[in-house]
Amino acid sequence: MRRLIAQLARFGVVGAVGFVVDLAVFNLLRATVLSPDEVHSGPFWAKVVSTVVAIVVNWLGNRYWTFRHQRRSVAAKEGVEFLVVSLGGMVISLGCLALSHYVLGFTSALADNVSGNGIGLVLGTAFRFWLYKVWVYHPDRAERENAAAPERSRTSV
Repeated sequence: MRRLIAQLARFGVVGAVGFVVDLAVFNLLRATVLSPDEVHSGPFWAKVVSTVVAIVVNWLGNRYWTFRHQRRSVAAKEGVEFLVVSLGGMVISLGCLALSHYVLGFTSALADNVSGNGIGLVLGTAFRFWLYKVWVYHPDRAERENAAAPERSRTSV
């Protein structure tokens, strides 16, 4: 239980850093090149770009800190799975933003931030932590793959 709480705390710190990155990139893009005054779907694309940047930051933080004891020897495979889960979280955030901005008509910067970076973040975070824990960084998978890695390298020589 203690390990889970510590892991959840590290996940929260990494997520907070990712959130700051996401928020900064989103608002910078929304206020400049992807302003809704210039590009109708600007807020949507600003959220896509900011989320992708935050995914990279979060993967590095989670791989090398939060789940460091459970990371797998094949970083590329782990990275692809992390990306898939993170994109699922992004779809949740984008859905909240799209609903608020395009369906309900709440088009202010504050409304976009509340829907995409508030509500979407909370729902997406719960989704991501659960799938990172049970799929991407599951201890049994990491142990199995890490144990098989030396065998693969011996047989391929």
